[in-house]
Formats: sequence, C-alpha cells, structure tokens
Amino acid sequence: MDQIVVWLEQYGLAAVFLNIVLEQLGLPVPAYPVLILTGALSFNGQYSAGGLLLTAVLACLIADSLWYWAGHRYGSRVLKTLCRISLSPDSCVRQTESIFTRWGARSLVLAKFIPGFASLATALAGRTGVPFGRFLIFDAIGAALYAGVGLAIGMVFHNAVADVLAVFEQMGRIGLMVLLAAFALFLAHKWWQRQRFYRQLRMARITPQELLQLTRGEQPAVILDVRTELSRGAGGIIPGALLWSDPDRKMTTLDLPHDVPVVVYCACPNDASAAQVARRLMAAGFKNVRPLHGGIDAWQAAGLSLEYPHAV
Repeated sequence: MDQIVVWLEQYGLAAVFLNIVLEQLGLPVPAYPVLILTGALSFNGQYSAGGLLLTAVLACLIADSLWYWAGHRYGSRVLKTLCRISLSPDSCVRQTESIFTRWGARSLVLAKFIPGFASLATALAGRTGVPFGRFLIFDAIGAALYAGVGLAIGMVFHNAVADVLAVFEQMGRIGLMVLLAAFALFLAHKWWQRQRFYRQLRMARITPQELLQLTRGEQPAVILDVRTELSRGAGGIIPGALLWSDPDRKMTTLDLPHDVPVVVYCACPNDASAAQVARRLMAAGFKNVRPLHGGIDAWQAAGLSLEYPHAV
C-alpha cells in the first residue's frame, strides 16, 4: 500500500489523467477513489489542486470528444454497442435518449454523476448534431464539477483519508488484496445485475416475416413503436404502428381487447425496451404480446416497407 501512495505522489497528475481517460472511455476503473486520494494528498502541498483539476478536466474532454465524434460519424450503432458492453445494461438507449430529449446538451453538466449515462450522452450529442463548441462548454462544466467534487471530498476529509491509508499501510500486502477483492466484488455485482437484466428480457420473439403475415390475417396485430421521439426522428415506422414514446404511460390507456395480438418494437440492444413494455402489457392482462426480434433494424434489413407519417 505504501508503494501505491509513493506511486501517486510521484505520478499524481499522470495517474489521474490515465485513470479518468480509461473510465470515461468505458472501462470499469472507478476514478473517484484516485480523485479523493490525490485531493487529500494535495491538501498537504504535494502538488497543486488546481493542476489536478485541470488535468482531470482535460482527460474528460479528450475521452468525451472521442465519443462525440464516434456518435457523429456512426450514429445509433455507437449507442447500441455501448449498451451491449455496459456493466449497467438497464441504462439503455431509450433511457439516455429520454433524458437527453428533455435537457439537451445541458444534461452533460450532470451526466458524469448518473451511472451509465456519461459515455452514452456524449455519443448522443454527436449523433444529434449538437455543435462541437456548445458540447465542449457544457462538457467542460460537467467535468469540472465531477472532478472538483471528488478533489474537494479528499481535501475536506484528508484526515480520515490519511487514517484509512495508514491502516492499509500497516496491513501491507493484505491491504492491497482487500482493495483488489473489493474491486472484484464490484465487477461481480455488475455482472450479476447484467445477467439478471437479460433473464428478465427472455421471452418469445416474433420475426419480421411472421409479423408481416400477422398484418395480413383476419385479426391484424396491433403494433407498438416504443422508440423515443429522438430515436425515431424523421425516419419511418412499421406501417400501421401506434407510437408509444412515453415510457411511464399506463398500460390501461391502451384501449384494446386483451386477446388481440400485440407486437412491440424498438431500436435498442436485445430488444430491451420492447421486452420491458411487453412484460408490462402482459401484467396488465394482455394475453398475446411479443417483441419484434431485432426491432426496426431487422424489419428494414428484411427489405420490408416503412411508413412516413407527417406528424408523430
């Protein structure tokens, strides 16, 4: 443990920079412990708190700019990829888009305090065409707030941090093993949450071809488009689909017989939003509800036509 402190004292700015860049790029390496620790060390004058803050903000801006330009160039594909690899899959594209639709670029100010939101929000800013200068302003404010709070905690509670470090230093290798074990438990907990989330999504899907046959049957299926307005944009919808953009909308407002076939589709990884809405419909008494496998992307990939309503 003493070696870790020496390492931070010698390479404090570089350590903070690397740690935050990796975290903001999406790796599961929490930056706040390092910010708090270096904030406490800066109280004793080892290095400048202002230098730490500038380094942290620069690290955030570099990583966030990469996500911004990735979102600008690759659009929804970046968001879906982030959701697939995320340790918090419940922070889906739909939830991110709902927040971003409401607050726009201003959401970047608090994005780093919302688990699973920061990288998605920066990529979404690029995808939606937020001017890069405007993006940098709000992202810099958010980065300064995020890093400043961590450093301030370390400075205010420097005595407590020093006591904790002293305990770990006395424990030697055992202290290091405790830290590694805590990190391993953190990853295991996130992995368990991910698996539980996927289990909740397991239900029978319907293919685009099967849905097409249903629309031509005697009792056509009711189709629900549960994408956000931002995700839908000016793009098309599956012909005849009803728009269900409000995630908090009560299922009882769907005035339909409970035995009518209902197909739900979205544009997110693992059909997550569609499966969640489908489960809520089933809980409300609808007997024949299925998500569309692959969502709107699978429908388009199958070469099936879309409808372009004037107002959605």
